[in-house]
Amino acid sequence: MMKINNNGISGINPYKQHMKKMDKQIQSGQKADKVEISSAAKEMQVASQITVERQAKVEELKAKVENGSYKVDAQAVAKSIQNFYKM
Repeated sequence: MMKINNNGISGINPYKQHMKKMDKQIQSGQKADKVEISSAAKEMQVASQITVERQAKVEELKAKVENGSYKVDAQAVAKSIQNFYKM
């Protein structure tokens, strides 16, 4: 027979230990974590409105492609490609 000793940290729950530590900090009056949103992040939230408008346009184009009413303007595509490579 082999004897197995319960050595090590197998009975420890690190989550509970962390929570106990946080409770002690709150009770002792220590400052808790704080999150501040930068002005750049706030501007990005405004940009999400543009994303909503873009998504509406994508849905409209998707519907046109699915029902066969979308037509590609070959000259506009060629001009756009040409302008892209001129820069």
